[in-house]
Amino acid sequence: MKRNTLAALLLSCGVIASPLLLNACGGSDDPPSADVGAGPGPGPGPVTEPPPPVVAAAADLKDCCTAGDKDFPKVGGNLGNQNYSSLKKIDKGQVTQLGGAWLNRIEGGLTTGTNQSTTVVVDGVIYIESALGNVIAVDGKTGATQWKWTTPHGVVTRRGVAVAKDLGLVYTLAGGNRLVALKKDTGEVAWTKQYPGNTDPAFLGAVQKVALVYHDKRLYIGTNDGNRGAAFSADASTGEVLTSFWGVPRVGEKGYDTWGGAPESDRTGATPWIHPAVDPELNMVYWTFGNARGGSSQNGSTRPGQNLFANSIVALDLKTGEYKWHFQSVHHDIWDMDNVMSPVLADVKIAGVDRKVVIYGSKTGMYYILDRKDGSAPLGIDEVAVKQDARQATWPTQPIPRQGAWTETCVVDEPLGGPIPGDPNRAVPNYAIGCLYDPHWDVPTLTMPGHGGGANWNHQSFSPATGLIYTGTGYVGAAHSLTESSNGLRPPGEYMSGAVVAVDASTNRVRWKKAMPYSLAHGNGILSTASGLIFIGQPDGNLIAMDGDNGNELWRFQTGAAISASPVTYEIDGEQYIAVYAGGTGIPYGDSAQRGDHLWAFKVAGTVPPAPTPTAPIVRRPVSGAAVEGAALPVPNTVVLARVQQAGTNAAGTTESTAVNAMTPTWMRVPANTEVTFLNPADNAHTHCATQFFEGRFNFKLTPGQSAKHTFDKPGEYFYNDCHSPRPTGKIVVY
Repeated sequence: MKRNTLAALLLSCGVIASPLLLNACGGSDDPPSADVGAGPGPGPGPVTEPPPPVVAAAADLKDCCTAGDKDFPKVGGNLGNQNYSSLKKIDKGQVTQLGGAWLNRIEGGLTTGTNQSTTVVVDGVIYIESALGNVIAVDGKTGATQWKWTTPHGVVTRRGVAVAKDLGLVYTLAGGNRLVALKKDTGEVAWTKQYPGNTDPAFLGAVQKVALVYHDKRLYIGTNDGNRGAAFSADASTGEVLTSFWGVPRVGEKGYDTWGGAPESDRTGATPWIHPAVDPELNMVYWTFGNARGGSSQNGSTRPGQNLFANSIVALDLKTGEYKWHFQSVHHDIWDMDNVMSPVLADVKIAGVDRKVVIYGSKTGMYYILDRKDGSAPLGIDEVAVKQDARQATWPTQPIPRQGAWTETCVVDEPLGGPIPGDPNRAVPNYAIGCLYDPHWDVPTLTMPGHGGGANWNHQSFSPATGLIYTGTGYVGAAHSLTESSNGLRPPGEYMSGAVVAVDASTNRVRWKKAMPYSLAHGNGILSTASGLIFIGQPDGNLIAMDGDNGNELWRFQTGAAISASPVTYEIDGEQYIAVYAGGTGIPYGDSAQRGDHLWAFKVAGTVPPAPTPTAPIVRRPVSGAAVEGAALPVPNTVVLARVQQAGTNAAGTTESTAVNAMTPTWMRVPANTEVTFLNPADNAHTHCATQFFEGRFNFKLTPGQSAKHTFDKPGEYFYNDCHSPRPTGKIVVY
């Protein structure tokens, strides 16, 4: 199959234009320019210079798009989630001179846990949450811990504190559905608000593993794991709920009729769990809602219709919570392709007209650039016909930006024995393959991008200095079917890599793209600065500086643990610092990604050396199970096809299976020049295969009772799967 963009593939199906999305661009948002006043008396008087504009401080959080300055007061940098700073003392020349200013192991050397929290900086103090759910305040100049709040409410994954400088409070979320307000200067608990649990009719959804944003005496709090998924606002002085908007409407609410008469038990999901964007000038808050579930994110048969407000960005009145507009990026999602990442606000010039836009997306590998006043699409988004499956109640069209995607949207079908590692989106053999939005039922269909993105919950960055929106992305294909237990199968043995992409926000065209060795779609946020630099952390522990104009790498530093947070920058006593929290999370690399509690700061001529290099992530999706020496098997150096290894032994199970771990053993180790036998037991009912990929060393097709042999003469790692069902996957490691 030739590699084509999704737009080209889908446009060939015919375009169905959506009037809502094809609205005219409208006029300028700029107010009329004021005349310069003239002096008194006849003739031209002296020209009176207008007073310099009053520039808001970043920490005030008074408007959407004031850039970070000496502070970086919010996850996302500002209310528009731009992850951009006006600081530029560290430029493209000086960045090569960066060294460690200090390192704080905030939990005393912790090497476990899930870290998804990003630092914020106010008045030279860094506030960070650990994997344990504790909050730590650190002096940004010295790295000394100023205070630590230890949660009594259990471990909970967090995504960053919110700081109200005017109220002197720091907010965090805790176990038991709690919002905790801490005194900014001491860490003392000011108050705690516990919201109703899931046995209470007033349950909003779980306020854990979600985001919160502070603005003007209010908190905007997301939820997850709720049947309806509330985006709500709360009084920042008490935690009392002020407004709420539900991702899944009930009878009488807007969008209720988009679920095709499904019972309430099949109207679930649509949770808003990441940071919204706020535009005080337009008096709007922009929430993104996750995918519909209804029992299974893969099964749309029980919830026909578009399923609002799943997979949507929704604009609400900042104070009343009143609905203003919405845009749904994926109709009737059956692939877990929700574009739930934080939206980014930007002021850009499109076709010569100044526009206030919101940049939305994207797991799907596309940016949906919308007018943030009304949700129209100044660059054009078309409703394009896609493949259908009546069993899934698929929606006939999907919205596609006219500029297409910034990532591959089809799996490449390359022959076995091709170059290694080859194209990162190449197909693992024996799967049915397809493109984004191809439907599935009971046969696993491998598509690209997978449900991990494209982009995911990594924070993106818009730089007014370059006019570009930057994101990390992943190349991790996923196979969808109703027989999967979760939201799609990442096939064992596939390569999991990624890229950094820069898109021109005024045209929605890719300016540049750099291939990277790891997926950068899960927490690997990007910081951009006025000096034209961008910073991003990798799962291997390296913090990297790149040229924002072309993606060329300029500097890297080993932090000692996987980075799943956004870097930030700040200034103290005239000196600019870069900081990042290296803690690590398990997506998509599982336990191979090193965890830690490393809070780093960097400055020009810093003297703290890099940390020891941690164990690198395993870039190929691992098989199930632990390694077994071939010689120690009941039948030495023999793989039994379509059988699950019995618990506590190396023996094959007694029943035929198509489970992912239905190779006994899934992982065999043998010395070079070992002959390995592949056996399809006589009492299996089906023909099974051992198809080796990607090198194509063997492809055995065995009827029940047949066996075949292969001698592994070269050290290496050899994956294989089954033609009867591609899920069962094993590997032979030759040493």
